[in-house]
Amino acid sequence: MSYHAEMRSWLSVLAVTVAIMPAVADAQDRTVTLVLPEEPDIVDPCHSTRSNIGRVVKQNVAETLLEIDPADGSLEPRLATAWEQVDELTWRFELRDGIVFHDGTPFDAEAVATSVNRTLDPQLDCEIRTKFFGNTAVTPRVVDSHTIEFKTEQPSPILPTMMGTMTITAPSTIATELTREPIGTGPYVFTSWAPGQNVVLTRFEDYWGEEPEVEQATYIWRSESSVRAAMVETGEADIAPSIAVQDAGNPDLDFSYFDSETTNFRIDLAFPPLDDVRVRRAINLAIDREAIRGSILPEGVVPAAQFVVPGINGHNADLEPFPYDPEEATRLIEEARADGVPVDQEILIIGRRGIHAGVTETLEVVHAMLQGVGLNVRLQVVEVAEWIDLYTKPFNEDRQVNILHAMHDNNNGDAVFTAFNKYHSEGAQSTLADPAIDDLIERATVAVDPERRQLWEEMFRMLHEDILADVSLFHMVGFTRVSPRVNFVPTIAVNSELQLANIGFN
Repeated sequence: MSYHAEMRSWLSVLAVTVAIMPAVADAQDRTVTLVLPEEPDIVDPCHSTRSNIGRVVKQNVAETLLEIDPADGSLEPRLATAWEQVDELTWRFELRDGIVFHDGTPFDAEAVATSVNRTLDPQLDCEIRTKFFGNTAVTPRVVDSHTIEFKTEQPSPILPTMMGTMTITAPSTIATELTREPIGTGPYVFTSWAPGQNVVLTRFEDYWGEEPEVEQATYIWRSESSVRAAMVETGEADIAPSIAVQDAGNPDLDFSYFDSETTNFRIDLAFPPLDDVRVRRAINLAIDREAIRGSILPEGVVPAAQFVVPGINGHNADLEPFPYDPEEATRLIEEARADGVPVDQEILIIGRRGIHAGVTETLEVVHAMLQGVGLNVRLQVVEVAEWIDLYTKPFNEDRQVNILHAMHDNNNGDAVFTAFNKYHSEGAQSTLADPAIDDLIERATVAVDPERRQLWEEMFRMLHEDILADVSLFHMVGFTRVSPRVNFVPTIAVNSELQLANIGFN
């Protein structure tokens, strides 16, 4: 071979080698970094209904018996392979065999019973219990090593869907307090949590299912949406869920989707002047939702009239959002004042930092709008742990009169997962005590369609038109930024969970 031919051959080999090297390096790097809007304040899977916890642990560390498809509410097997109704009070589940928890403990019916009893223990006050099980008492009974039954005191026609929310943790999980080291059966082991810095999950090599591509995930958090978006663009992070519309301007990186979140203000009805329905109606009329939509929040958000999105069983399509009518709001306030209602009492607007993109600006605008109709309002934005204490019973009897901004995710197909927790007199996040609403909730919980749907629709009508228990704002739109190095398409599920097993590499 001549010198030139040999050189050409060598250069050709070198070119191929150089072209391959980055791909090989990328193939070896199977780690991802996810940047969240807020740090988890706790990591116990029994609180994984909250997005800042669920995005980390749900289906990654701790799995559910069944998996709910957020697109249509249908059920798929997960830790359970089959389920059937034995009688009107009893459901039987067949469990998957050959599974171990991350600590090596076998997964069986005894382990499921222990985990369910822990989550439903009122002393532990898990949000899965308060949000999804409400007033439904459930007693597990082990039939054999991989068969378990759940018995309820009243008929529970959607118990399988409820079990689709129930994360299962190892029997070694401490029963009397929340854990900082969750142990489940999922594809990832909870490796570390450095408060203020990061959470790390590592792939579980003995996972029962298909091996995921991601070997390790590091979760970090930044409160500013623009910072999170920039971190993905510069390669510091791979996925940033929940970025603001103004930061979602790169069509190659940004995904938008109609999500299952709804925002509102819960009105504390216990104290004047908010115990007067005219003041509550005035607050609803004082907010210009169209001024917020398309400016602070995306154009695609939908003004809401109830706390569940269309498509959820019980959503009342006949309800209309309140119009913007500051003149009528002012008139109602003055009418209440003339009747001796203390409308000059300071009302605290409570918000949660990072609950959604643009929340601070939204709260500031609402504060100005309520001031504009003559209400004495003050804005206070708090961290998630303090917000949870203010949102959840037991309430401080000396608390200030307040309206509390919240965002609620119900993508599980039925209004029961909203109704009891938010509106029943015994609901963990309810300030309402109305016998008629309690009766509707209790009847709907045990009913089947079409009666079930009709009862839920009537409940939402009463809440919106007669009682005005809250201020419905928007059904939300989500934006997530994804690095080109990973293959991941965000969906409605990203609101409450972000399954690492769904992430591949380009």
